[in-house]
Amino acid sequence: MNTSPERTPLVELREISKRFGGTQALNEVSLSVSSGEIHAFVGENGAGKSTLGKVIAGIYAADWGELLVEGAPVERWNPGIAQRRGIAMIAQELALVPDLSVAQNVFLGTEQHRLGWERRNLAERFAALETEIRFGLDPHARVRDLRIADQQKVEIMRALARDARVIVMDEPTSSLTAKEMEQLEALMRTLRDRGCCVIYVSHFLDSVLNVSDRITIMRDGRRIDTVDAAAVTKQDVVTAMLGRSLGQAYPERPAPIDTAVPPVLVANGIATDTGVADMSFVVRPGEVVGLLGLVGSGRSECARAIFGVDRLRAGTVEIAGNQVLKHSPRASIERGFVLVSEDRHRDGLVLQRSVRENISLSSLRSVSASGVVRLRKERADAESLARALEMRPPNIELPVSWFSGGNQQKALLAKALATNPRVIVLDEPTRGVDVGAKRTIYELIARLAEQGIGILLISSEHEEIMELAHRAYLVSDGKTMGEIIPADTTVDDVLFQLFHVPSEEESAA
Repeated sequence: MNTSPERTPLVELREISKRFGGTQALNEVSLSVSSGEIHAFVGENGAGKSTLGKVIAGIYAADWGELLVEGAPVERWNPGIAQRRGIAMIAQELALVPDLSVAQNVFLGTEQHRLGWERRNLAERFAALETEIRFGLDPHARVRDLRIADQQKVEIMRALARDARVIVMDEPTSSLTAKEMEQLEALMRTLRDRGCCVIYVSHFLDSVLNVSDRITIMRDGRRIDTVDAAAVTKQDVVTAMLGRSLGQAYPERPAPIDTAVPPVLVANGIATDTGVADMSFVVRPGEVVGLLGLVGSGRSECARAIFGVDRLRAGTVEIAGNQVLKHSPRASIERGFVLVSEDRHRDGLVLQRSVRENISLSSLRSVSASGVVRLRKERADAESLARALEMRPPNIELPVSWFSGGNQQKALLAKALATNPRVIVLDEPTRGVDVGAKRTIYELIARLAEQGIGILLISSEHEEIMELAHRAYLVSDGKTMGEIIPADTTVDDVLFQLFHVPSEEESAA
């Protein structure tokens, strides 16, 4: 930890308030962030932590209150001015140009010119930055072709390329592997030790406690407390965030399923052009089945193929005993098979439309008559689902873009449930979701299983599958390697198998 007793305030907020429609996002928040510190903002989804970061970065203008930069009050404030004053933001919603290269995105808007002509020195500037950061990105690769984790790295590099003294990182670890998270934490410490301030907005409390100097806890748009990270425990932070003790992290695992029950989903010998070589698995009604694998193992690619998004090169899919001959998302939904994608913005939600419209988007026939949407029915169904998933704020007429990442995820889950599925694929259902909302989603999974819905669960947090699933398949290099019973297996054993490392017992033998 940085133990320097003297820190220079870089940004100070005095009684900042911000409202979106009828929702009070920030309510008289006062705090300061200083040079040479990693300052984390934590809270439930919808608590106001991301909004607070966006006010600092100039993306949102406060409705009330005062903002000071290096002691001087700010009269006009927007992202351009903020960047010129040394404040940059890495937003949770990536803002990249897909068809430009990595290097072009990193230095976009900061190109160097001579006599009106752009200097062709991007490669040199990128190499210098890469030497410091060591992300291993190809500067010539198109951003469109990168996986989400690598696109996140491009955002981080772009902020660093602007020599920012205050860097707001809004959920930067939500798409990164454990190793990549360690690299990011090391980079944050390096920036802190150089005198920068890193504002770390995150729901990963273990990472927050590991890397932060101070933690500001938000709840319902208010600052509850600012504490030294070394002086609190994870339980202390969770209790302050929620206003109550969380209790057990996972609900009780649903009762075992009778293996004689006919499966609701059978995938056999699945192969695609997207990295799936030979995957097979079975899901029965009321059963939670996990796919355990490392990032890039082919889990999500297989889910997209059996749902009909990507083309099958080989293999068969059966739903409720009937082989699927026509593969398309629409045909799958009509058969009672639905996918909740890991990328809610690209594949799941229409951000500028209301929560109500998004929830009913895949089930319009159920709320329509003679091709006309019955608004009262649509609203009643959407309100019921939003209430069951504890969406905040509970206003289904607001655009989805106004909601926090975790509440957008709840809207996506509600959209899937509105189709009355027999089987549902949940691909990273708790990504970008805080501990309280995670518990809500875990309880939903258990409840759906009790109702007889088959669930295929994909998660990079292996503990989720180990605690929630009845069975799980190990996936590596696009193939299913074997099947385990999570209740009888440890996470360590799973990791040994996924990394192809013999366990201590096997080594001794």
